[in-house]
Amino acid sequence: MAKKIKKTFSNIVYSTNKDLDFSIPEDQEETLPPQQQNLRIHLSKKGRGGKTATLITGFVGSEDDMDSLAKTLKAKCGVGGSVKDGEILLQGDVRDKVLEILTKEGYKAKKAGG
Repeated sequence: MAKKIKKTFSNIVYSTNKDLDFSIPEDQEETLPPQQQNLRIHLSKKGRGGKTATLITGFVGSEDDMDSLAKTLKAKCGVGGSVKDGEILLQGDVRDKVLEILTKEGYKAKKAGG
């Protein structure tokens, strides 16, 4: 498993920029509780060589929470997937199974698209 690299300025030895701020910005969003999440479940074939993929969009929260949700969905559906650009991508058409899992865990989710 790849380690996450923290964005720090510890590797800067010298800078001529007098306005450089050495503090690390904290831009982590607070994760909304499952009852307040409005998740959409899409089916997509674009950019995947014609293969179908299930996309879950609309998650509001930190990357770590999105990663953990994606991990549970992948394990319970028995498929592979990833998290990219604020979307959870699961391989194959598993919309019904994902909708069932998310509603059992208390998320507000619905199918979107065709």
